[in-house]
Amino acid sequence: MSKKRSVQKRIRQAEKSRLRNRQYKSIMKSMIKKVKAAATKAEAEPLYREAVSIIDSISGKGVLHRNNAANKKSKLADIINKLP
Repeated sequence: MSKKRSVQKRIRQAEKSRLRNRQYKSIMKSMIKKVKAAATKAEAEPLYREAVSIIDSISGKGVLHRNNAANKKSKLADIINKLP
């Protein structure tokens, strides 16, 4: 490990952001699972809106790339459209 103070600070910052990003991704993944587990379209739509909101906020924070976020939202929309 480097003795430079700036390097040590970057290591601390990277660890903090890694933990924060893990938390955001965990929240997002659990919301996606809830949407996928919904049995009807009426159940899934409010969950979908909440999931999209979470995905957008995570994308805005730089945890997810915007194209990756768009991909996730599109796949969720496809799942909802196939529900009865």
